Amino acid sequence: MKKYTLVINPGATSTKASIFEGETEVFTENISHPIDEIKKFKEVADQFGYRKDTILAMVKNHNVELSDIAVVMGRGGLTHPCESGIYRVNDLMKKECAEGIQGKHACNLGSLIADSIAMELGLECAYIADPVVVDERPAYAKLSGHPVFDLDPTYEGNTWHCLNQKMCAKLYAREQGKRYEDVNLIIAHMGGGVSVGCHAHGKTVEVNRALCGFGPFSPTRTGYISTNKLIDACFSGKYSKQDILTMITAEGGFVAYLGTNDAYKVELDAIAGDEKCKLLVDAFCYQVSQEICKCAAAVKGKVDGIILTGGIAYSKPWMAQITEQVEWIAPVKVYKGENEMLALAICGNEILEGKAEIKEFK
Repeated sequence: MKKYTLVINPGATSTKASIFEGETEVFTENISHPIDEIKKFKEVADQFGYRKDTILAMVKNHNVELSDIAVVMGRGGLTHPCESGIYRVNDLMKKECAEGIQGKHACNLGSLIADSIAMELGLECAYIADPVVVDERPAYAKLSGHPVFDLDPTYEGNTWHCLNQKMCAKLYAREQGKRYEDVNLIIAHMGGGVSVGCHAHGKTVEVNRALCGFGPFSPTRTGYISTNKLIDACFSGKYSKQDILTMITAEGGFVAYLGTNDAYKVELDAIAGDEKCKLLVDAFCYQVSQEICKCAAAVKGKVDGIILTGGIAYSKPWMAQITEQVEWIAPVKVYKGENEMLALAICGNEILEGKAEIKEFK
């Protein structure tokens, strides 16, 4: 009997895959892809077959019959902006993910691999939920300050940790005996990138464009930087366009200052007395706190709770430091790690039970 949900979440150098029965995790495996293997592929899209084969092999290694998989859920990719919710994977979504219209990132493979596996299993389609391109901000929140630099609403939007933020918001609301649509929350996801969103009655009315390095700096991204300095760097003749992009999105933050993207190592070194690491920790916590305070303005200070989540949320000292700076706004709750696999599994279970509203990507 078909009873399982297969969840697929590709990252830059690894692919997370899980089997769930309902909302119960049967297993999750983080399949590592060595840099030497990844470098063999010219484009991210070229990794499709390689990653798909590793997922299918993993399922078989855990003695799960492919014929028992009822739903395949993939992580959403960098398509044009859309509202939140559950979407069936269709031709338009696959085309935009394959082309990488907002960027060539491994997350684009999520819907492509999920669709291919679903077709092989004889299922009607695969699904995604709350992709990184969800944009629910009001029109006035999208102006840049100059029309040349405004995003094109037909294909450009925010890129942020929508899936985990929405999941944490729903978990928090459930714990309070409320619905997600009943509360105002500010949620800071802190991982390789940092996104801070203001969730107002079921919509994310403000959030920084995390994939492009906006907002606080992170282990690998610069965050907001001086426009004058950026212009000087672009016209200095020292850097190519790709150099600048890499500097902002992959080799900024802790990597630029300390040569590591390991936040836990930075924490330990700071505790051990490394003054530079301590300065960077203080700066990180300060910038995240600033972004949280900024989001409070979006709901006129009427905030029911603040949530700190993501991999960096495992750091008790850092979370305590941020909490001390923002708890005057609202109570603070920490959800360690990421809930993306569970979020997709819950959506898969809703599909199985006929409770899900399935949207058409268009």
